[in-house]
Amino acid sequence: MLKFGTDGVRGEFGTELTTSYVAALARAAAKVLQCKLVVIGRDTRESGLVLETAIAESLSSLGIEVHLMGVAPTPAIAFAAVSSEAVSFAITASHNPYTDNGVKIFGRGGRKLTDEQESRIELETELDHELSGEVNRAPDHQRSSASSKSSAVSHPEYLERYCAALVAGVPKNALAKLHIALDCANGAMSEVASAVFAGLGAKVSVIHNSPNGKNINHHCGATEPSELKAFVKKIKADLGIAFDGDGDRLIAIDDSGSIVDGDHLIAISAQDMKRNGTLRNNKVAVTVMTNIGFHQAMKQSAIEVVTTPVGDRSVLIAIQENDLSLGGEQSGHIIYHDVATTGDGLLAAIRLSALIANSSQAFSQIASNAMTSFPQVLKNIRVAKLAENVAQMFANEIAAAEKILADNGRVLVRSSGTEPVVRVMVEARENDIAVSVATTLVTAITARLG
Repeated sequence: MLKFGTDGVRGEFGTELTTSYVAALARAAAKVLQCKLVVIGRDTRESGLVLETAIAESLSSLGIEVHLMGVAPTPAIAFAAVSSEAVSFAITASHNPYTDNGVKIFGRGGRKLTDEQESRIELETELDHELSGEVNRAPDHQRSSASSKSSAVSHPEYLERYCAALVAGVPKNALAKLHIALDCANGAMSEVASAVFAGLGAKVSVIHNSPNGKNINHHCGATEPSELKAFVKKIKADLGIAFDGDGDRLIAIDDSGSIVDGDHLIAISAQDMKRNGTLRNNKVAVTVMTNIGFHQAMKQSAIEVVTTPVGDRSVLIAIQENDLSLGGEQSGHIIYHDVATTGDGLLAAIRLSALIANSSQAFSQIASNAMTSFPQVLKNIRVAKLAENVAQMFANEIAAAEKILADNGRVLVRSSGTEPVVRVMVEARENDIAVSVATTLVTAITARLG
C-alpha cells in the first residue's frame, strides 16, 4: 500500500498506483476531510484520464459533487480549492517519467494536509482497499476513460480564474520589454504559460509544449534544462524558464545561458522583498539542501533564515508557524504565501520577469549579485533496505568530514522518504574538496548498507 511522501502519493501506474487504489484513496479522503465538493485536475500523462475517472466515480458514488478541470498545473488546482472552498485532487507525478503517476490532495482553502490527516487517510484507504478488494475489476489498461457512474462535470472556468489572477497581479504590459523562452516540459504548463506571458506583453518563444501522454519531462523541463540553455542563447532571450511536469516549480536560465536555481531565485526575491517592505518578519524559509552561499548572502543582507527538512510541505509549515511571506527549495519550489498556498512555478516566473523588466541590469548580473554558490556534490546511494536515522548511524564519518571542511563547507546525509536510497550532499569552497569528502562518505555507506 502506498504511503504519503513529502508531496502526496506516487508510484508506477498499473502496479503500485492502480485505479482501485485511487478510488479507495478518494473515499478515504472524502471521509476524513468531510468533502461536499471536490475539484479534480491532472497533468498530461496518458494514465491521467483513467485515474481521473476512477476518482470521480468513487466520489460520485458517495453523493459528492465533482468538478473536473482537465489538464491543469498543480498550483491552479490548489487555487481552485481556495476560490471554491473545495477539496482538490491533483493527479500528477510531478517530475517523474510518464510511467508513474500520483495524487496530491489539497484541503479546503488550498492547504496541504497535516500529518494527522495523512495518517488517517492512509489507515482508511488500507481498510477500504481490503474490504473492496480487486474482484471483478478490469485491469487498469482496459478501463474506460468515460463512465456513466460518474456525475462529474467539466468546469474550465477554474483554470481561467487562475490565469486571470496571475495577470491581475502585475501592471498591464509589464513584461513588454522582455523576450522570454519557455520550456513547458510537455506537461501541465504547455498551454497556460505562454498564454499568460503573452497577455502580459512579453515576446514568448516556447519549446516542449506538445504533450502526447508519454513525453512529459522527457529530456526537458526543470530537471533537464540543457536544451533551454542552448535555446536562450540562440534566440538571444532575456531569460528562460523551465517548468516541471505539473508546474509547481521552475528553474531559470539567464541571458548568458547559465542555470539559475531555486536558491538564487529565492535570494533574488528575498532581497527585493526586503527593499520594498514585503518580506514579513524579515525572514525566509528554506530547506537543509539550500546552498551555504545562500546563508552567507542572507547574512550580508541582514535577513534571517529558517531552515526546514526537505520538501515544500515542510517549508510551508515553517512559513505558517513563523508568519512569513516567502520560502522555497533549491529545486525551484517557491512559495509566495501572501498570494498562494503552495509552490507555483508560473507565479514565481512572473515575479522574476517583472523584477528583471524593472531593472537596469541583465538577469545574469542580478543573479550574480544576489549570491555566490559553493560547489555542491550530490550522491544518491541505493541501499539494500531503507535506512532510518542514517545520520546517527554514520555520525563518526560525518564528524570527520565536517572537521575537514571546518567553516568553509557542510555535510548532509539523509535517507530518501520514498525509496531505499541514502542521499549525500557535500559543499566546499573548492569542488575537488567536495568531491573527495563525498567519495569517502559514499564508500563508507556502501560498505555498510549497500
